Amino acid sequence: MERYESETTLFLREFLQKHPEVVEKQKAARATWWDKPYDAQQRTDFEQSRVSKKPYEYYSNDR
Repeated sequence: MERYESETTLFLREFLQKHPEVVEKQKAARATWWDKPYDAQQRTDFEQSRVSKKPYEYYSNDR
């Protein structure tokens, strides 16, 4: 049984097969904005700045 694929999905699959350089550009752009390495000091600062939350805000004993 074949699964339905929209025209958009088919177009994108075909386009990416014909233009593999686009995938490499996407990976490079992702690395530019999202995949950044953290040094030890940044990681320590992030861990120390965490604030614990109550499990469920509406059932607190503060009433």
